[in-house]
Amino acid sequence: MLLPDGGAARFRGTIAGLGTTSGVRIVVGIWSDSPYGAFADVMLAEPGGTRRLLAPTAEVAAFVAATYLFDDVLVVPVEVRRVDESILVSAGELEVAYRVARRTPLGWALRAVPAPVATSVSWSRLTDPVARSLLRGVRTRGSAGHGRREVYGATDHHGVTHLSGTWRGVDLGTLARVSPDPGFGFASTPERPSVTTLVTTVLDRSEG
Repeated sequence: MLLPDGGAARFRGTIAGLGTTSGVRIVVGIWSDSPYGAFADVMLAEPGGTRRLLAPTAEVAAFVAATYLFDDVLVVPVEVRRVDESILVSAGELEVAYRVARRTPLGWALRAVPAPVATSVSWSRLTDPVARSLLRGVRTRGSAGHGRREVYGATDHHGVTHLSGTWRGVDLGTLARVSPDPGFGFASTPERPSVTTLVTTVLDRSEG
């Protein structure tokens, strides 16, 4: 699938990385602004390693599946609601709720960088080695293949303190570290469950 806008696509929103005591690992993307409008999608890794994408439309599913790595792609209704500090996500056979906690020290550091700088492609060349050294598995630039590069420009970071829900009728258990790495792409979310505010830029490999 071709990238929109002549070879680059920018997605503004949040990514929640969630681990569970059942072994299911979940990444929830909530995008307020993107080439496909506002939407949410879910990447889910089962205990046995099967990686699934839960996407709200065939168009979104095709784009995300051409950028990351999955064993199964499902087009299902994806609905997100916020109730006080909790985010409630319904995506096909997944029901999950998680509570967003206070800003982390990393979040305060990220907010000190002007957003236009923090979200630029060139800034990621400086932040990538720092992210690798401070957060296991985290990178700010790279590629999962498919002839595309991705750049993550983070502007805020919050912890997550609670999780509940079910996947295909089975209880997810309680909140746990996001481990092992779900393997959706070149980088993982932080092991400690958290929500990152960011701009993700997807580029043709030649653009990166």
